[in-house]
Amino acid sequence: MSISHSLAMEVATSLKKFIVDLSDEERSVCQGIIKKLKGTSQTVKRANILLKADRGWTDTKIAEALDCRVNTVENLRKRFVEMGFEQTLQRKKRATPPVEKILDGEQEAKIIAMRLGDSPKGFGKWTLRLLARKIVERQIAPAISYQTVARTLSSLPTWKMVLAVYSRPYDANVPVLCMDEQPVQLVQETREPIPATAKHPKRIDYEYKRAGVANIFMFAEPLANWRQVSVRTQKTKVDWALEMGMLLEGRYKDCQKVIIVCDNLNTHTIGAFYTAFQPVRARTYVSRIEFHCTPKHGSWLNIAENELSCVTTQCVAGRRIGSEAELREETTAWYEDINSIQRGVDWQMKINDARIKLKSIYPQIKV
Repeated sequence: MSISHSLAMEVATSLKKFIVDLSDEERSVCQGIIKKLKGTSQTVKRANILLKADRGWTDTKIAEALDCRVNTVENLRKRFVEMGFEQTLQRKKRATPPVEKILDGEQEAKIIAMRLGDSPKGFGKWTLRLLARKIVERQIAPAISYQTVARTLSSLPTWKMVLAVYSRPYDANVPVLCMDEQPVQLVQETREPIPATAKHPKRIDYEYKRAGVANIFMFAEPLANWRQVSVRTQKTKVDWALEMGMLLEGRYKDCQKVIIVCDNLNTHTIGAFYTAFQPVRARTYVSRIEFHCTPKHGSWLNIAENELSCVTTQCVAGRRIGSEAELREETTAWYEDINSIQRGVDWQMKINDARIKLKSIYPQIKV
């Protein structure tokens, strides 16, 4: 280390208000945590910060090395000086206890049953404010805001609403459309493959060239034994809205309403239509759509995900497809062939099975 660099580090250290100076035992503890990855990832990161600060690293250098903010390093040094080594490694305790839940398990279960049941006479569907009012009228809770109702429903099994959609009889005027998407790596050949002969199979060179990534949009209408694959360069909200707009003006042009089953990706929103189209046209599309989103960690409830698995294994996997045009040609041939044989979907999960198979997701009712 040069003399000038050493002096610079001494000056930087002297300017710090909170200096980390570990004992031999504390260094050994930090090294053990890092080596054996003891505790959470945050604990390992704190041990790393303390060791590097003890060695005289600057806050900026530590932040760059550990991919964190400079403020994080500064706050950890302050915590070390004020609270000690043990408290610095441990997770910081809450200053105030968490707020108690407004509703217990029994109340949550009753609200779910109300939301999934028929709306009151005179109303076409449940709204959050209507639910809040009826919860009080039916004495489920003495008082409740519509925001609390929204949080309750968002944290409870929305998968049951999806199962209820799948249990509906086929209605050509109100079809159920499932959609999902996934990226596909495009791969080009670097050499022309040798065709198969009577003695040798087709031979492909091990070398290949990456040609970017394309995105597949899968649309499936399970009760009509129909699916469609669209290929785009990106999967932005504009791309999604354009694909939906083509379906609403094409296959579903004469439908009164289209029920969409999709995941909670931030591109699958009403606002996407207003970004892609003029307000009047966007409003026309939005008024004909009813969203039913699958819950977190429950994307398997989306039938379109099953169809994506099929197109991946049957059409895309194990092949070198080098362009969007080629991918579009191959996937189009796949879904046209599957549609021609009218392959359906045998959905096994029923609403009556959910209470047993998904018991852990239901709210716990106090006895």
